[in-house]
Amino acid sequence: MGTDLSPKVRLSIVLPCLNEERAVGSVVEEAWRGIESTGAEGEVIVVDNGSTDRSVKIAEEHGARVVHEARRGYGSAYLRGLAEAQGEIVVMADADGTYPLEDLRPFVRAIDEGADMVLGSRFRGRIARGAMPWKHRWIGNPVLTAVLNVFFGVRVSDAHCGLRAIRRSVLTQLRLQATGMEFASEMILKAAKRGLRVEDVPIEDRPRIGESKLHTWRDGWRHLRFMLVHSATFLFLIPGAVLLALGLAVLIALSAGPVHAFGVTWHIHAMIVASMATLIGAQIVQLGLFARTYAILYLGDRDRVLEWLWTRFRLEHGLVLGALVALAGIGVMAAIFAQWASDGFGALSRVYLALFSLTLVGLGVQTVFSSFFLSVLGLRSEDAPDLEPEPVRPAEALVGLEPGDRP
Repeated sequence: MGTDLSPKVRLSIVLPCLNEERAVGSVVEEAWRGIESTGAEGEVIVVDNGSTDRSVKIAEEHGARVVHEARRGYGSAYLRGLAEAQGEIVVMADADGTYPLEDLRPFVRAIDEGADMVLGSRFRGRIARGAMPWKHRWIGNPVLTAVLNVFFGVRVSDAHCGLRAIRRSVLTQLRLQATGMEFASEMILKAAKRGLRVEDVPIEDRPRIGESKLHTWRDGWRHLRFMLVHSATFLFLIPGAVLLALGLAVLIALSAGPVHAFGVTWHIHAMIVASMATLIGAQIVQLGLFARTYAILYLGDRDRVLEWLWTRFRLEHGLVLGALVALAGIGVMAAIFAQWASDGFGALSRVYLALFSLTLVGLGVQTVFSSFFLSVLGLRSEDAPDLEPEPVRPAEALVGLEPGDRP
């Protein structure tokens, strides 16, 4: 058997491309100079995403390795490129000339010093005139970056910069799946959830060459939607907890009858709204617990608080708590019924307390069945039959795709 004497690839530059014939040649040349600036062996991969112009031919003429991804989308192209990359460090950029690639040393240096992912920051660097529309510069990027930082506890200044580097060895932890523009957010939020180190370095942002593929409002919504779906705390737990707390406060205050507060007398109508808020809030909190549990058990997320609670609370604790709350409500209703019977089944005089007790029963029943559902989520794979899994191709395994995700 012969020995492979070919130099080890340290740096892979991945460039998604869709009809970029005006820029792709110069970008590939600049990428090669960027590799040379690091003194390492490297490769330039252009991922053709269905170009109908001369982009593929031009990229090959400038020394790039072209691979094809039939499934359209920014994320789809990157998933293919990341799966094909051989370098220890993968640099991601655009093929439209937007980002400077001649000097990649800051990105490589940050990785060598311990970062797992390095983002370019246009806001810490320089934004050339005409490079970024005002609504992206002053509204879209700052708002979405702030949401990402708050939701996932990261500290980045430009979450949607397309120039970034990642240590290839961490790709299997991220299990990237997004096929659209939200792929940029997915990388960062999953890195934060896995406890990876994310840094940014200042770069220059240049006007793009050719037609933009970005749809401002649609792509902005896709980013926000993706972050909400992946943040059970802000989508479920916080809104649900607020509704539950406010509903319970009003319910308890009105359980004995009308209350005068803030210059207004609050009657049964306010209590009906409070009962609805309590039950809806409890349901939303439970959905949040389901989502967090699923993410921890099956998606590789971490949640120290929830994992600590699991060591101390079991299914039986939830069943007992739910049963006690429901029985308390049933007990109050029984007392009200007894008094109503003794009064000859006339007009019901304890409507406030009756509504309070009905809400308790609803809460208790929710808690019992939610506890069972959490237990179902926690069923481990070793409890299932030992079935032969469908084989996963190496390229799919690298980026966490399942068989059949590719066309």
